[in-house]
Amino acid sequence: MKLPPLPRQSTLDWLEQIGYTTLRLFFRNSLQNHAAATAFYFMLSATPLLLLLSYAMQWLGKLAETYVPATMLFAELYNQLHLEMLTEVGFLPRQTRLAAGGVGVLTLLLSSRGMVNAVQSAFKVIFPADIKRRLVTSWLLPLIIIPVALGLLGLAGIAQTVLSFFSSVELIGGLQATLLKIINAIFVLLMIWLLVFLAYWRLPIERPKARETAIIALLASISLFLLFALFGHFFQLEKYKSLYGALGGAVFVLIGAYFACIVFYLWAQCLFAVGKVDVEALEKLFLRGEGYGANKLEAYVFGRANRLLERYGKSFSPGDTLIEEGDQSETAFFLYAGEVGIYKNTETGERKLGTLSEGELFGEMAYLLKEKRTATVRAESDVVVLALPPNILEDLMRHSAHLSRRIIDTLCQRLEKMNLASGQRQ
Repeated sequence: MKLPPLPRQSTLDWLEQIGYTTLRLFFRNSLQNHAAATAFYFMLSATPLLLLLSYAMQWLGKLAETYVPATMLFAELYNQLHLEMLTEVGFLPRQTRLAAGGVGVLTLLLSSRGMVNAVQSAFKVIFPADIKRRLVTSWLLPLIIIPVALGLLGLAGIAQTVLSFFSSVELIGGLQATLLKIINAIFVLLMIWLLVFLAYWRLPIERPKARETAIIALLASISLFLLFALFGHFFQLEKYKSLYGALGGAVFVLIGAYFACIVFYLWAQCLFAVGKVDVEALEKLFLRGEGYGANKLEAYVFGRANRLLERYGKSFSPGDTLIEEGDQSETAFFLYAGEVGIYKNTETGERKLGTLSEGELFGEMAYLLKEKRTATVRAESDVVVLALPPNILEDLMRHSAHLSRRIIDTLCQRLEKMNLASGQRQ
């Protein structure tokens, strides 16, 4: 029997299932609260970092006072970092003193560690794992992440400043200036992507696949890039200053940081959903008809099995053997359509133990008990099954307690039937 013809909707089904799973897990895990905590620690670490940067700018500016191109370049760097705007909103004092540098460094270290810990706490929820990170690694990780992040941001800032400076001078034509601006935007996007990719790939204890991580990180980077570009058009600083007074600037930046963290965690949750969407869809298929956790939207999103059939489906004709007694294979099967018979070799010949019909899961005993196949399974009609490798079955049992109980109950019933059959032979 051949698999039924499948409509060209599998990709759309896959995207719908990923989107539904992402949003469901995002709100279930309360990631909006994790985003608020991360934005708060970002605010605490941003001010001392900008103060230290301001000190460095003043010191480098004095060194470049006698060199006109260097003075122009540092002026462009000052504009690129928006230090004047940050002074206006109250992030930077108008007259900084180097005496506060020690306090700024200490505050930066403590708040940066708090921000990294907030991100790690969110990632533990997004990417749950059975193992824990070592204590030494947990303490050293912030000391590694912060310098790497600051180094990449610094490199991006310097490159952006140089490109913006050359695109603004009158020595080059308009076409070259436009090209430099495009290169500048691409470079900034590349730096954002690299930071997001490293966070998505290295922070989870059980690392996701590098290819999927790179694609999701690119989508997250584009979203953040657009957020930064459009934020000022929808949120006006003057309105927040008129509403909150002296705190208006801090509230304005805090809202921007909060939305950036929302985007960052939403795409991280999407990365997890990409790796678990098959497990989610298989659970809904296996439990279909039992009314467990079903709703209309979920029934619509996971109602079609076309994508699962394309990926895991196999067809058999009457008399074909799906499982041979004594084999070492551990693949489990879900009977999507048709009937199969279960047979066992005895001293008097092969004996039929029973029949399985549509909706049954079988073949899982070999994986769960780590033993050879205890019976032979043959197709008694045209059959379509979903062949599930051991890692998928393991993920299914971890993911769904209800399905695990059903598998254990079925396993106990089959063991009881086999014991009864053995007793009758004796």
